[in-house]
Amino acid sequence: MSAHSAADWPKPEHTFVCPGKPISDSPDNPRSPRAPSGAAGEEPGTEPFGDLKRAPHDVLERAQRAGRLKCCKCRGSRMFYCYTCFSLVGVNPEEIPQIKLPLKVDIIKHPNETDGKSTAVHAKLLAPDDVTVYTYPCIPEYEDNKHQVALVFPGPGSVTIEEMMGQLSKLVVKKSRYPLEHNRSSEQPPQKRLKGEGNSEDGESSASTPTEPEETSTLKRVVFIDSTWNQTNKIITDERLQALLQVELKTRKTCFWRHQKGTPDTYLSTIEAIYYFMKDYHVRCLSQQYQGQYDNLLFFFSFLYKLISKAKHSSGKL
Repeated sequence: MSAHSAADWPKPEHTFVCPGKPISDSPDNPRSPRAPSGAAGEEPGTEPFGDLKRAPHDVLERAQRAGRLKCCKCRGSRMFYCYTCFSLVGVNPEEIPQIKLPLKVDIIKHPNETDGKSTAVHAKLLAPDDVTVYTYPCIPEYEDNKHQVALVFPGPGSVTIEEMMGQLSKLVVKKSRYPLEHNRSSEQPPQKRLKGEGNSEDGESSASTPTEPEETSTLKRVVFIDSTWNQTNKIITDERLQALLQVELKTRKTCFWRHQKGTPDTYLSTIEAIYYFMKDYHVRCLSQQYQGQYDNLLFFFSFLYKLISKAKHSSGKL
């Protein structure tokens, strides 16, 4: 398997700003903001995001009152943002927080994932410089840098964040011991050492050739899969992901209003997984005090949770 350079990787989705044009917002419109559907939540007052240090939701509240708009790129009916074009719609971009993440994030999106149900767009809009979204089967090659990449996905071989850095260090050791292994033909045996080569006067072996600079296990990139749990098998079994260390967030519980029945409540939506990973990485791997640095990753998610929970409660579905 040959690795691509950064220039060979698929170009990332870009973020655009679109003022939008008004469309019908009548109660007969099933996609009107006055009639959100498919949501589940808690009674108002029990909203779990009250402690977030996030930007104010005023801009989203104004956009909600203004009604749904048409995206100026795809002409789709949208509220707040276009999940197809990754563009803001009808909101002032200066009031939307921008976040700098400590790691690069790759999101591998299933081609059959419904765009309107995905929270991957939240990450791209809020951290555009650090988040890239790929649509499967488009996946970067991670082989040469697998000691610097983690795949966040639950499974029998997954490790915790506390165990992650130690496991990545083992990959560095393995690579340094066999640096040419992946380039050597299976029919080409390693060169034999000449008699006396690399031996010191006392007979002990010593290095006689220059060594490559020692690599570190510094994590640089995290991969997330954006898909319904029933569709993930096709992506997670792809050979390009097999060498990656899998990390599971075992102690976090989802607040997603579209949580799939029959799956554990520790199975998170994409934006929740990114948020909790960054938060835990900051504390447990960087050993720094968390002061809300990544809380704005839940800027859209927390607002939609509150909006949908209120709608469900008022309709008697809670």
